[in-house]
Amino acid sequence: MSAPWGRPAPYAGAFSQGVHWICGAFLAATGWTLEGNWPVEKKVVLVCAPHTSNWDGLWMLAAAGYYRARLRWMGKESLTRGPFGGLIKWLGCVPIDRSARNDVVTAMSNAFAAEESMYLAIPPEGTRSLAREWKSGFYHIARMAKVPILVCVLDYATHTIRLAALFEPTGDYPKDLAEIQSHYATAVAKHQAKFAAGG
Repeated sequence: MSAPWGRPAPYAGAFSQGVHWICGAFLAATGWTLEGNWPVEKKVVLVCAPHTSNWDGLWMLAAAGYYRARLRWMGKESLTRGPFGGLIKWLGCVPIDRSARNDVVTAMSNAFAAEESMYLAIPPEGTRSLAREWKSGFYHIARMAKVPILVCVLDYATHTIRLAALFEPTGDYPKDLAEIQSHYATAVAKHQAKFAAGG
């Protein structure tokens, strides 16, 4: 793909390169473009919004494939058990025990510490329905794990997936959240009425 699509992560083998070309061709064929270079950091929390449709996940996975980035996501521990458990893990699931006795933020911080490289994608709205307030888990995970937040914007108005900023949490959540959400001020969601952080 041409330079405006941004720089992907370093070459990681023939399989990754094949996915890179397939995903790039798919995005181009469906009218989507990418903006922004993949960061050199090996560990980041990706804030992925707007999230108002199942389509959002498809476009994000395609973008990750182009960028040669294996996205990880949080899922119930039970998903990684049984005959398909290994496949679910291979697809990027980081198993989480959601019982009241366990702290998800601490568990994810430990997961980051155990990995050489990890790109954890979190939709901050936590739902495809209208969310008046974002859930703060993504922020606290990044803060505890001491990793930056990669702000990723899906804009249906321009059919652009934009890596808008690499943000270092300061500990002042209200101030930091306002700065992060400012990157979504003009973003148009698939179902705009369900996107409270948009303009």
